[in-house]
Amino acid sequence: MKYYIIAGEASGDLHAANLMKALKKTDVNAEFRFWGGDLMQNVGGTLVKHYKELAFMGFFEVVMNLRTITKNLSFCKKDIEYYQPDCLIFIDYPGFNMRIAKWAKIEGFKTHYYISPQIWAWKENRITAIKRDVDKMYVILPFEKEFYEDKHGMPVTFVGHPLIDAIADRTPVDETAFRKTHQLNEKPIIALLPGSRKQEINKMLAGMLSIVKTFSDYQFVIAGAPSQDPEFYSSFIANENVYFVENCTYDLLSVSHAALVTSGTATLETALFKVPEVVCYKSSWISYQIGRQLVKLKFISLVNLILNKEVVTELIQGDFNSERIAKELSSILEGPVREAQFEAYHELETKLGGPGASKNVAELIYNSLN
Repeated sequence: MKYYIIAGEASGDLHAANLMKALKKTDVNAEFRFWGGDLMQNVGGTLVKHYKELAFMGFFEVVMNLRTITKNLSFCKKDIEYYQPDCLIFIDYPGFNMRIAKWAKIEGFKTHYYISPQIWAWKENRITAIKRDVDKMYVILPFEKEFYEDKHGMPVTFVGHPLIDAIADRTPVDETAFRKTHQLNEKPIIALLPGSRKQEINKMLAGMLSIVKTFSDYQFVIAGAPSQDPEFYSSFIANENVYFVENCTYDLLSVSHAALVTSGTATLETALFKVPEVVCYKSSWISYQIGRQLVKLKFISLVNLILNKEVVTELIQGDFNSERIAKELSSILEGPVREAQFEAYHELETKLGGPGASKNVAELIYNSLN
């Protein structure tokens, strides 16, 4: 079978790569053409466009790049027509993927969506387009199945969360070797995960680093995103207690004592590594005000959303300041708040459905085509 896959972010690259590996085991004749990243390219197939060229964050960033986005949409449609795949597989990235899905459905291509757009958070009216344009939807969060089926009458399949497999399949890290390789000292590590896009890193990292001097008994290690040049981070490292590691976030989390994490998939990854965390989020004032009107959620972190209770503290916009960061970080370094997070993390892993998400999706897609 010929599969055309579209992933527009680093997390999508990871999940798509694991799906491709599973498809190769399920379908010995699998061929891939895709929009994605290095991890997908390592599996094999033809990379059409790298996600580094596609990531635009925030309302104004999207508006400023509308011409580029329009050109990419047109090019993608022509490329799909050229390739004539047996099916299209969309990995999250809804602003782009839903437009392609609408066109693809009209053109007669089979459309499969793995990792649902977060329409339960905002733009719920997208359900009309999803029901019209998507043949099969595979969801990875337990509450999404109820949202689609009970609220909107659309059958979907809960396949489990792919991060469980991604974390379980990694090679264990030798902590001594890791510290030596990255020239880290023996102090406990506080991981800083400021995001993957340049705009959000600029907003988040300075705030995270503002409390370094308060915690001299710890060392702070910035997790460099694979989508960014390491030189980009150099301007942030002005303290002897701050370090940088490139493209090895999972290894870093596996040896960390605590973490400050920008809201997104990384909050769930941190929890699955059993690292106590404080979740942070800040955008431009206008983007935040618009977002408040559109997003109707009790929480912003996946950990709290899945468990439907406040497990990790969320420092949003004005609360993301040096005083609050220092206070909340102190609370998870030792004591009852730290222990409570550990207990909740085990409950979280159970709710996510166990291993096998990529294998489940691969078999479902292949069987549907046959």
